[in-house]
Amino acid sequence: MFRAVSPSHTFLGLPLLLLLQAVGRGLGRASPAGGPLEDVVIERYHIPKTCPREVQMGDFVRYHYNGTFEDGKKFDSSYDRSTLVAIVVGVGRLITGMDRGLMGMCVNERRRLIVPPHLGYGSIGVAGLIPPDATLYFDVVLLDVWNKADTVQVSTLLHPAHCLRTVQDSDFVRYHYNGTLLDGTAFDTSYSRGGTYDTYVGSGWLIKGMDQGLLGMCPGERRKIIIPPFLAYGEKGYGTVIPPQASLVFHVLLIDVHNPKDTVQLETLELPPGCVRRAVAGDFMRYHYNGSLMDGTLFDSSYSRNHTYNTYVGQGYIIPGMDQGLQGACMGERRRITIPPHLAYGENGTGDKIPGSAVLIFDVHVIDFHNPGDPVEIKVLSPPPETCNETAKPGDFIRYHYNCSLLDGTKLFSSHDYSDPQEATLGANKVIEGLDTGLQGMCVGERRQLVVPPHLAHGESGARGVPGSAVLLFEVELVSREEGLPTGYLFVWHEDPPVNLFEGLDLNKDGEVPPEEVGEEEPFPHCHPNRSHRAWWHQATQSIRCPLRTCFCPCAGSLCLIGPLSPPLPHAAHPPYSWPPAAWGPSPGHSQPSGETLTPLSPWLSWLPVLHLHQGSSQ
Repeated sequence: MFRAVSPSHTFLGLPLLLLLQAVGRGLGRASPAGGPLEDVVIERYHIPKTCPREVQMGDFVRYHYNGTFEDGKKFDSSYDRSTLVAIVVGVGRLITGMDRGLMGMCVNERRRLIVPPHLGYGSIGVAGLIPPDATLYFDVVLLDVWNKADTVQVSTLLHPAHCLRTVQDSDFVRYHYNGTLLDGTAFDTSYSRGGTYDTYVGSGWLIKGMDQGLLGMCPGERRKIIIPPFLAYGEKGYGTVIPPQASLVFHVLLIDVHNPKDTVQLETLELPPGCVRRAVAGDFMRYHYNGSLMDGTLFDSSYSRNHTYNTYVGQGYIIPGMDQGLQGACMGERRRITIPPHLAYGENGTGDKIPGSAVLIFDVHVIDFHNPGDPVEIKVLSPPPETCNETAKPGDFIRYHYNCSLLDGTKLFSSHDYSDPQEATLGANKVIEGLDTGLQGMCVGERRQLVVPPHLAHGESGARGVPGSAVLLFEVELVSREEGLPTGYLFVWHEDPPVNLFEGLDLNKDGEVPPEEVGEEEPFPHCHPNRSHRAWWHQATQSIRCPLRTCFCPCAGSLCLIGPLSPPLPHAAHPPYSWPPAAWGPSPGHSQPSGETLTPLSPWLSWLPVLHLHQGSSQ
């Protein structure tokens, strides 16, 4: 098969080359009248569907063959040696008939070559192997072809729609690959190991051809990279899977890329108008997010838990990249945060969803944030009337309308859903602290917007319908205001009190009115004042200003106070029983307001054992 050849055997003349091309790379030309063959006869009995490259003079080829005589007797086979022929064609290193028979051949093509003696071993033959003037028959399959002038061949199979970054020298990449020889024989795959191949590019960690083939690649891109052996494993090959002088084909999917010098990358997807405050280190933030790898694989989402992620920013509670990426965000902003692994979970990754050295992408929606030192933010929506001389203050009884929502616009509560405005006594711990603060200083008819941080609202635990650590947005309008009482007063008179006040209450005329004397009879259910006091109470209460809203029990016209379920008036001294007694309730025909109860005056007085009405008392 191989031989030392004289210079006359190394030259393939142009007429012979043209002759080979003229026969259509199919059959050679036989001599006239059935005489000896003048040229190689080529039978192409298996042609691959695609043939990106044909053998040309000077190419290096690798092929298997069986050699037989005309009678079918085998004289040689590369299969018997389990070694392919690896040689340059067209330069006289093969018998002339084989040189010609390989020209134009495709990888995986199979040919039967009939080589006449003068293009084989001639009249001399090979002693003990090939007799003189023997016609030779070769069955050949081509497995590889390359040339010293070859470079890495790159073809893009799939390109992502958006490519914000491509691979450069010194980048660290994670990719999947299938590696095959040029004939399709698989020698390695990252998929079988259940993980990507992770390495630096252009730093000598890869074969030179792969270093070149990955350059300019986008995350999510698929490429076919063909590498000639001198840019792969060369003359030595690699183990038993890559033979010497083998061209390699890699089908590559790039998962992600980063550089050790990378910082957090920010992209604003949606910026709400009128951003007046941006998050800083030390703020507490509530946000939703989708977390994905660079190839789009979702690894986590707060939406799937139907709950925001709540944390401090810039305090080390989250990965450094997210700590950086959230700072400077506005409430309601949507931003994309791309975090390199050295600012995320590093080489080890975490769990079974974030692999080592993974770049992370977070699509974040900032719901709200606050600082533990934030006060209530007050914005006047409509100025108070010019006639406003007095404003709401602690102790005042007020009625107001409100709408309450989260900062992302989620509606929570509204007084407009009910027939009457909301009612409260300021400074009496009847509403959340931030709302109480925001209502103080308002004029009747004024409208305000209040931003209440959670430490002045419902705190970390939240309330029914209110998420934990939520900043609340109120729009409030003060409907009415009734001035409160001085500290320690249960009621005061707008006008001069009745001259017979004490006499009317002092039933036994002992100069003292203890609680039990105020009312023992119950002529009507839930009405405690004495029957004899009815007319007097009705007349007296016409000029009373109470700390809470007053009404008249329809049963007797007695004075009743509408108070909250708990606690009692601030100056009530430690009642000896719980509030309210189970037997108490609204008077017949009186609709009890939500969260309030009708309370006769006598129990209020019973809570003030030191406050007995003596003659001449001003209270």
